[in-house]
Amino acid sequence: MEKHFYIVIVCALMSLHLLLVQGARQGQDIKCGACRALVDEMEWAISQIDPKKMIQTGSFRINPDGSQSVREVPFSRSESHLLELMEEVCERMNDYGERVDPATDRKTYVRHASRDGTAMDLSDVAFDSRVSSSLKFACETIVEQHEDELIEFFAHETDNVKDKLCSKRTDLCDHALKMPHDEL
Repeated sequence: MEKHFYIVIVCALMSLHLLLVQGARQGQDIKCGACRALVDEMEWAISQIDPKKMIQTGSFRINPDGSQSVREVPFSRSESHLLELMEEVCERMNDYGERVDPATDRKTYVRHASRDGTAMDLSDVAFDSRVSSSLKFACETIVEQHEDELIEFFAHETDNVKDKLCSKRTDLCDHALKMPHDEL
């Protein structure tokens, strides 16, 4: 009887452990998905601005030698524009649905609303308000916790920002280095 009791306890603990691991993985999937969607939305918004549009930054004070420390930077990658984009980017998480990879059971998040009106294959995408609100909350948390990194990356980086920011810099997608990156 005592041996049977220990077997039941061990089985219960193993089940609890599996549930906790699965819950942690789902939390990681949503954070990673939100980061990747955030980067995608920011890159798209930046690309919609005329690259010739410039803004002056720096100090307008006159230095002792008579010069000023003013420089022109592209408006699309200026700190003020990036801050403005970050205020509204998480609202676009409502345009994303959840796709589950049948082989790995990992969740990815894909845009279900086309930006240019073209038809999209959404046959295996689930639309759920809980998914949208979870993505939005994760996005807002990322913006709040990583504001400086976001500005730094979008002001200077143009290549492979999703992996550099979401995987290497913030560790939100440490598993994503092995994922295909065409779903966003």
